[in-house]
Amino acid sequence: MAVHVEKVASVDPIWSTLRKEAEELAGREAALASFVHATILKHQQLEDALSYHLAKKVGGDDLSPMLAREIFDEAMAADGGIGAAVRADLSAVFERDPACHSYVEAFLFFKGFHALQCYRIAHWLWVAKREGMALFFQSRISELFDVDIHPAAVLGRGIMIDHATGVVIGETAVVEDDVSMLHGVTLGGTGKEEGDRHPKIRRGVLLSMGAKVLGNIEVGEYSRIGAGSVVLKSVPAGCTAVGVPAKLVNCHGPERPSQEMDQLIDDDG
Repeated sequence: MAVHVEKVASVDPIWSTLRKEAEELAGREAALASFVHATILKHQQLEDALSYHLAKKVGGDDLSPMLAREIFDEAMAADGGIGAAVRADLSAVFERDPACHSYVEAFLFFKGFHALQCYRIAHWLWVAKREGMALFFQSRISELFDVDIHPAAVLGRGIMIDHATGVVIGETAVVEDDVSMLHGVTLGGTGKEEGDRHPKIRRGVLLSMGAKVLGNIEVGEYSRIGAGSVVLKSVPAGCTAVGVPAKLVNCHGPERPSQEMDQLIDDDG
């Protein structure tokens, strides 16, 4: 057993740390020990633990947890990029959210992380032309987590969705790597237009709570959108946009806003 644990640690430090934190949690909270063991400690890799955990949430009368887990397992076995994205997302939550003190907290309890990983399975199904099942997962994600991400949307790695309640991401939206967003964010269209009609959020962007970005516009890399803002025009890289409708107020903000999570706005243009 010791040899196996050492091997896991050397090739997957996030999984090794998660297991260690799970053991500590089970020791501190006896009432949760069975839950922690079933969800994390009995599994050999992060993907297995994740499929078990999410299938228990997504499964129900219409799709049993067992069948849901088979779909999760199938997707992660077919696309190794999902597992890599999971680890990047887990790290993003731990590193950026001041309310998160361990990987195990995010893995077990943070619904923004859960919704994002369920989306990743739905997106794999969509790409595999299994649109009906993908839309079923989208509907369950919306019901369970109050997060509505169309399975055709393209999301990168290292994404944090903090609190997550009320997040909506449309069909043709793109969210690149290392983006952070808070509750109430909408990446939507502007009406009944068809085709490519949703925002493109570039790397390292911070979308503050309640921000609405509408239409086929671009939010440039390492820019910030202020809380409650409505963005109807593209935002250049490295700039801050606030207001209704949003206007540029500063193009000399934080170098890495999605990681620094600095939502204070300096209006020096």
